[in-house]
Amino acid sequence: MIFRPLSLLLLFFLPASPLQASQPESTPPANAIASAHPLATSAGIKILQQGGNAFDAAVTVTAVLAVVEPYSSGIGGGGFYLLHRQRDNFQTMLDARETAPLAASRDMYLDEKGKLSKDSLEGPLSAGIPGIPAALVYLAKNYGNLPLPQTLAPAIKLAREGFAVDDYYRRMAGMRLSLLQRYPATSQIFLHNNAVPENGYLIRQTDLAQTLELIGQTRGEAFYSGKIARQMVAEVSRTGGIWTQKDLETYRLKEREPIRGQYRGWTITSAAPPSSGGIALVTMLNILEPFDLGNMEESERIHTIVEAMRLAYRDRAQYLGDADFVNVPVRQLLGQVHTDLKRRWIKAGQATPSATFPPLTASESKAADTTHFSILDRQGNRVAATLSINYPFGSGYVVPTTGVLLNDEMDDFSAKPGVPNAYGLVGSQANAIAPGKRPLSSMSPTFIENDERVAILGTPGGSRIISMVLLGAIEFMRGGDVQAIVTRPRYHHQYLPDKIQFETSALSEQVQKKLQQMGYMLAHKKSPYGDANSVYGNMQAVVWERKKLQVEAASDPRGIGSSQVLP
Repeated sequence: MIFRPLSLLLLFFLPASPLQASQPESTPPANAIASAHPLATSAGIKILQQGGNAFDAAVTVTAVLAVVEPYSSGIGGGGFYLLHRQRDNFQTMLDARETAPLAASRDMYLDEKGKLSKDSLEGPLSAGIPGIPAALVYLAKNYGNLPLPQTLAPAIKLAREGFAVDDYYRRMAGMRLSLLQRYPATSQIFLHNNAVPENGYLIRQTDLAQTLELIGQTRGEAFYSGKIARQMVAEVSRTGGIWTQKDLETYRLKEREPIRGQYRGWTITSAAPPSSGGIALVTMLNILEPFDLGNMEESERIHTIVEAMRLAYRDRAQYLGDADFVNVPVRQLLGQVHTDLKRRWIKAGQATPSATFPPLTASESKAADTTHFSILDRQGNRVAATLSINYPFGSGYVVPTTGVLLNDEMDDFSAKPGVPNAYGLVGSQANAIAPGKRPLSSMSPTFIENDERVAILGTPGGSRIISMVLLGAIEFMRGGDVQAIVTRPRYHHQYLPDKIQFETSALSEQVQKKLQQMGYMLAHKKSPYGDANSVYGNMQAVVWERKKLQVEAASDPRGIGSSQVLP
């Protein structure tokens, strides 16, 4: 299969940033990587030492995460890559989101009574057509310095030799144990004697190593039209899925113009549809711009930010979807008139109930898992990438003899508009299932910059991704360092359910009481694993202090990741 650069899909929106004409010419004094797994971070650093750039390192980190983080990402999944090429100040987003099979239909997950089945979350019927292999090939061909076999080599070695099970792996596998036990190829790889492996047990994936080798040797053709493609189609069809050879042969990665916005002298660059992240993030910041958050009393500041979250998530539910299929009114949503109308809903000291808006049914969001990494090289190139297979271990289905664990991203569609998905998110017809369509996402890889500072950040977290990136952005723009960005306590509101969700340290008892007096319902976000502390995101960030000539990186202590800075 030949991957051809696609012309940019110009959907948007805001005028070109002044930064494009005035950005300093200086370059960083160091390389830096922050990722969700130490093995991925160290592998990426080694590629930079071998003469690779940030885009080569992105290929390596993606592939290694696919091996060592099977609960979060993989070549059977998809994601978004936000790129900045320093030599010509070019920025773009690579859309490697999964697509619905061509045989997909709007009501495919509804039973005879109109209720949602588990088929959107479990097994091969839940899988969209993967985009990560296409992204690996495209990055190497169009942006990297090194050949694809070289940048894939660390992942291939780890797949063959194995990686050691740790506590985090055991928790993730325990969450979906019954699903992993359902499919022989899955249980053989990710379990030991059909049970969650003990710490230190080596997970070896020889079939995946061979698949990665073939992707490198054939520039992706084996995966999308050759041997691997034929095997996947045959096995998926045999076990209840609806993939065809045409689904794989017609998959294309797309380059898209990112979403851009301005906030108090800062330029924000983030993900475009089919991600909702950039539009929602810029919407929130547009609403918040006139408010002097730094001088507000804490409960009033949180109230103001929460109301901006509520309003942006309401727009997400109503308007957003794959812009190749539906009209996403981006100019309207990010325009001054709409922003002013939204801001009028915010009343000092008083919550605005979501029931004020046209009602939509929703339930509590559940555990999520995705991954993110941030990279900066010494030339000034940047990558912020958020990748996913959706729920932990995706569909739970490994295609026999390929080692490819398939996603369950079809659940990110509005399988029944107005009814929440696994993360409690509701949607409208704009995100209904259609053949070849890409499901709406919350993934929000983001750059924030002015003439003095640059931040590269993102996080997993399902529906909470956008609000976490918002809080990280606010922390950075008020002067916080990279450690403060990733450790900041987090809270969240997504319009429905009408609750402020928060982690243990985010709201003091006094603030909780004041928010309740304003009319808010609060929900302490407890860990899905039964731990004493909540697990709320896993942010990875790199900060370049242009004025101070410093580079810093940090990995969220809530996860097991690591960061490295290489002078």
